[in-house]
Amino acid sequence: MGRIFETRKHTMFARWDRMAKAFARIGKEITIAVKAGGSDPANNPLLRRVMQNARAVNMPKDKVEAAIKRASGKDAADFQEILYEGYAPHGIAILVETATDNPTRTVSNMRMHFNKGNGTLGTPGSVGFGFRRMGVFRLNPAGIDQEELELELIDHGLEEMGESAGEKGEPQLVLRCAFADFGQLQKALEDRGITPLSAESEYIPMTPMELPENQASEVLSLVDRLEQDEDVQRVFHNLV
Repeated sequence: MGRIFETRKHTMFARWDRMAKAFARIGKEITIAVKAGGSDPANNPLLRRVMQNARAVNMPKDKVEAAIKRASGKDAADFQEILYEGYAPHGIAILVETATDNPTRTVSNMRMHFNKGNGTLGTPGSVGFGFRRMGVFRLNPAGIDQEELELELIDHGLEEMGESAGEKGEPQLVLRCAFADFGQLQKALEDRGITPLSAESEYIPMTPMELPENQASEVLSLVDRLEQDEDVQRVFHNLV
């Protein structure tokens, strides 16, 4: 009984950690969005998108509103978005999105994480050429005529559309476009009354790599280490 309780407790704390990290990431994105376009989501498409993503990770409405209020204040942190590139063990390429108010601290931490994870922190452009930055929209497919929607959105930048599963196994419709067409596709969905479950930019690997399980676990250990850093927003890699 004790062992079962410990397992449940560990699972619960892990879930809390993931939730806290997701809320912190959204909080930074809200600050960046408000500083870029103001605190009114009706006039700030970037803020609207971040608020959608907040709902996707079940961030309470009062926390979102508090984050917007803080971001509107004169003492709000000034975050810089910096992309780091490097290699994990066994030649796996990694991109690390960060939002930081102290780039000196962040680059030092990145170097430490890569070194301790048997990887190598690279220079700008060292692995980025192997990824394509795309806009990725996830929709609830219920009530959507997929063929009709695909035809309508092709003229608004849609490049790929397909079905996938969310974290809990729920069906999702995934739309991808070139990052330059992100705003155009976002507006096209809004004009049709479709609110995405989430809408983000992602770095899609152009040459995915597969590794044996023991080698893949080394890579994922470094990815996990990077994701735990307070300045890291998201980590992308070409391991499949």
